[in-house]
Amino acid sequence: MNAAARGPRHSLRGRLLLFVLASILLAGLGLGITTYRGALRDADALFDMHLQQMAHTLRGSTLLGTNADGDYGEEGYDVFVQIWGPDGTQVFRSARAELPPQAVLGFSDATVNGTRYRVYSLQTPLQTVQIAQDMDARLARARGLALRATLPLALMAPLLMLAVGWIITRSLAPVQRMQREVAGRADDDLSPLPEQGLPDEVRPLVRELNLLFQRVGNAFDAQRNFVADAAHELRSPLTALKLQAESLRRAADDTSREQATVRLQQGIDRSIRLVGQLLALARQESSSMPPDDPSQTVDLEALVAEAIAAVLPQAQQRHIDLGLAESVPARVQGQPAALHILLGNLLDNAVKYTPVNGRIDVTIAAEGDATVLRVEDSGPGIPEADRERAFDRFYRAAGVEASGSGLGLAIVQAIAQRHGATVRLEKSDRLRGLKVSVSFPAASHSAA
Repeated sequence: MNAAARGPRHSLRGRLLLFVLASILLAGLGLGITTYRGALRDADALFDMHLQQMAHTLRGSTLLGTNADGDYGEEGYDVFVQIWGPDGTQVFRSARAELPPQAVLGFSDATVNGTRYRVYSLQTPLQTVQIAQDMDARLARARGLALRATLPLALMAPLLMLAVGWIITRSLAPVQRMQREVAGRADDDLSPLPEQGLPDEVRPLVRELNLLFQRVGNAFDAQRNFVADAAHELRSPLTALKLQAESLRRAADDTSREQATVRLQQGIDRSIRLVGQLLALARQESSSMPPDDPSQTVDLEALVAEAIAAVLPQAQQRHIDLGLAESVPARVQGQPAALHILLGNLLDNAVKYTPVNGRIDVTIAAEGDATVLRVEDSGPGIPEADRERAFDRFYRAAGVEASGSGLGLAIVQAIAQRHGATVRLEKSDRLRGLKVSVSFPAASHSAA
């Protein structure tokens, strides 16, 4: 099988790692960006509050009115101060800075000689205080604070991804172990897989696999038994055909040759019937529904009439009274071809084992919610002790002279089980022979 026929492959571990790690990465990026922007806003507000506090501190200083030029700037902080007296005369100015010549009360932004400043101005009856900060230095410090705030998150995201990858790998280890165990098994090893240590999500799958192994094992056992039984049963008719062919070859006159030819033809007919029944049984014991014979609603009364018509010539040849004694309109859900085989085997067995001038009655009755099909005959019946074994393949009741393959009731049982029906063997109170009852389930019954 080529790669195209197998279809695309999907790794559960790979998909989990891809989606989970990608989610962590995207969430980390989103959280990092949000944290970084929030830290910038917080730093900006902190610096504004610092400017405001410095302005109020300088407003209460007793040195403001007599202080000469000086510098209130902090190292690496770039804060500059400018103070005017009540008459507008500048009484203080920080060195190394050219601040705006006029003060705008409150917070404002200003650019002087290409340098951007964040300015806060405060006016009192005695002076006007102006505090300014270099925006470039302020932004650099704010970015540094924001980066330090996002650094733990940047370190935690890779560690979290590694931890999640390890957890996923460890969680899927039982599945990989199960895969190796199944891959290493022999072709005929259908023993149950161990369920210990498996996750709850995987245990039902393994349980269903074990049930499947059990069904496959039962099918293999049934197939082996079927082949062995078929080989054993075919040996006798083939041996008989060989002897009849040898008898035909040695026939000395036309009469003997004619008798040998008739016996050979009868043997061939029995062999053909046996092979046909073997194929029918093999098909009905299969658990799959044939695609050419889907389940549908079947008129049971019409199906019984067809089956009776098919075996009526054989019954008339032996002067057997065969007919539908009692019937109610009924429909069942099933496969028409399979149900026809079921009816054909029941009627064929009844004709075969009913003596000359005997009687066979077929009835269809409604009992509760179920539909019951009965076939009664005036033959020898089956002893109660042998009725359970009568459904076994190739079983023939002791003391019965009629020839047969012993597959008829086995086929009936297999078809009934596929349709959810039950088969019972009882003694007929009316005809004193065998009564076979097939009860179809309530879901399959509906009156016309």
